[in-house]
Amino acid sequence: MEPKVIYEDKNLIVINKPSGLLVHATNKNEADTVVDWVIKKYPEIKGVGDGGRDGRPLHEATERHGIVHRLDKETSGLLVIARNSLSYERLKDLFRTRQIQKKYYALVWGSPQQNRGVIKKDIKAYKGKRQTVEVYSQTKTSKARASETHWQVIKQYKEYALMDVQPLTGRTHQIRVHLDSIGHPVVCDKLYGKKKRCPSGLGRLFLHAYFLRIPFDKNTVLEFEEEMPKDLSNFLKSI
Repeated sequence: MEPKVIYEDKNLIVINKPSGLLVHATNKNEADTVVDWVIKKYPEIKGVGDGGRDGRPLHEATERHGIVHRLDKETSGLLVIARNSLSYERLKDLFRTRQIQKKYYALVWGSPQQNRGVIKKDIKAYKGKRQTVEVYSQTKTSKARASETHWQVIKQYKEYALMDVQPLTGRTHQIRVHLDSIGHPVVCDKLYGKKKRCPSGLGRLFLHAYFLRIPFDKNTVLEFEEEMPKDLSNFLKSI
């Protein structure tokens, strides 16, 4: 279970991450992660990261190792990794200013009343779980973070809707939290969609990062698109 290299140059690498692979190790210190794979395949990336945030020079080793954004363990799809400190800072700035475009396929429960929509709801963490602030309307929300997600229905099924989802911000679990907040949790989301059973024939979260657009500089605009993995496309065929 290794990532597939989609593109590489002197500044960055774009991979297709398989479902089931962590990007960073958690407190359980997992051995097989995207970071482990990157350091083994591209040893020069070790230490590339945001050292300047705590006063250290950018070339000093951190735990980021070129990782600028993440995908959840069960989410598959496109991920960009910086190869040096200058490109790391450039990519981080592009994400911060919302210049990098990301799109996902998400299969959700139910039938949305509209074909498209925008979700602008602050997200905060509570006992290790993210929720929109509206859930905590009676509690202090000083740690809430502004979040925005755009969605559009691609196809409506009897019990499900296939969506094209574009997060404009990059909060942890943002798509999952936002879609659950409008009553349409992602299929097989064991954390936010607990009231819905995971249907037979689908063994993981139905979320795939299929599109990535990176305007790296005025001379370089990179676009990538990856097909839906077979386990997800086969499930759609079955319904």
